Amino acid sequence: MSTHSDHESANHSTDGSPERGGEPVRGPRATAVNAPRKRRERRRGSPSRESVPPPAAAEDERGTSSGGDASSGSGASPGSGTPSGSGAPLSRRRLLGTASAAGAGGLVLGAAGGAWGHAAAQDEPPTALTSLGSTGVAFHGTHQAGIVTPAQAHGHLVAFDLMSGAGRRQAAALLRRWSDAARRMMAGEPPSGGERDTGIALDAGPSSLTVTFGFGRTFFTRTGMKKELPRQLAPLPDFSADALDKERSDGDLWVQIGADDALVAFHALRALQREAAGAARVRWQMSGFNRSPGATDRPRTVRNLMGQVDGSNNPKTTDDDFAERVFVPSSGEPSWMAGGSFVVQRRIRMLLDSWDEHALGEQERVIGRRKSDGAPLSGGHEHTAPDLDKRGKDGLPVIAADAHVRVAAPETNGGAAMLRRSFSFHDGFGDGGAPDAGLLFLAWQADPLRGFVPVQRKLDRGDALSDFLRHEASGLFAVPGGPARGEYVGQRLLEG
Repeated sequence: MSTHSDHESANHSTDGSPERGGEPVRGPRATAVNAPRKRRERRRGSPSRESVPPPAAAEDERGTSSGGDASSGSGASPGSGTPSGSGAPLSRRRLLGTASAAGAGGLVLGAAGGAWGHAAAQDEPPTALTSLGSTGVAFHGTHQAGIVTPAQAHGHLVAFDLMSGAGRRQAAALLRRWSDAARRMMAGEPPSGGERDTGIALDAGPSSLTVTFGFGRTFFTRTGMKKELPRQLAPLPDFSADALDKERSDGDLWVQIGADDALVAFHALRALQREAAGAARVRWQMSGFNRSPGATDRPRTVRNLMGQVDGSNNPKTTDDDFAERVFVPSSGEPSWMAGGSFVVQRRIRMLLDSWDEHALGEQERVIGRRKSDGAPLSGGHEHTAPDLDKRGKDGLPVIAADAHVRVAAPETNGGAAMLRRSFSFHDGFGDGGAPDAGLLFLAWQADPLRGFVPVQRKLDRGDALSDFLRHEASGLFAVPGGPARGEYVGQRLLEG
């Protein structure tokens, strides 16, 4: 599958706002204050998450976080101890952490009251030190969060199988618990009663957390709902380059977790795994990462572990046919999938030692783009459409016949396209020293038979990049539409 698919990265803010999505949920302005000891003691066991407003630069970097309806409110709880005339507080841990990162040129603690005394003495609330933790994404909406939401820095993908004896009723109860926990955590709250929370994310805000749920083909057999099985969940065909590990593929239930803070992401993973006890067990789990917000001078398309700009021609939410390509329409079948999407997941290991041995020019020929800026070899800039007809002085196509951008282009695949929103991964090194690293490929589409399948068939037959890839795990899942207020994810299927 394409690891450098000619698609625009989902965490590129120029994609615009989702067709029917919401705005980021942001917390109140934060100020640095000392919390009275008694108040801290009273709040112990009831997690507090401070939120701060984003500076303009950070807002540009992240773009619009969307999970649907923005009317859910901030969900951010006030911090500990706010003196008269000041806004909501900034946690001492966050201030100290930022001071440490600032180094000698940043905040100085200690002499003359240090940063705390300085901040408390200001007539005006200080500028927020960071907005990374303050951004929340709405849980409710037409579509689930985590599809058109800008891709976060940390991600977990996990599949569950229902326990022996668990059926439709137990599955419905699990999705109800999971949905409630996800809604709370995405608002910066503990997933359940404070006394049961692990406390892993106790000091952090929501950090753009999204949790997305889906159903595998076997789910419908185990729950006695074969009549509700979508035709789009037909098994994917075999591809010649596949070397799939069945134990790390497929599953009854699928969960995608993304957040811009690693502890927030792990906290969500742990909470959902605990909520599944007695109903479902983990089948497999994979973790990945992306570039952190603010790491570049301006919003840029992400690079993969081959060093290539990855995702320059992704469908954009502003495209007229974006919703048609990515989401099941309200009139679509089955009806419970309205507003939903089908996701193909592939664990693609990159043969990085072999790739790195090739000269820059050969790497660019394999991809069909310049490595420096992602521009097509036919000329222009990153977002210039590749000129597949252009020839060089030698009379040969400037973009080779087997170059990845040519083979994967929608115009060479009958218009087939999909929204890619992937994570890179690195799971250590093999016995020979080769990195076990690559791409947790995620492709979203209204119908895999009109998205992933035709493109992968074409890549399987003649993509120069395939020599450097190994497809090691695969899955296809039906991701229903977002829940309305008062609903849980999948309720229209399980109670319809």
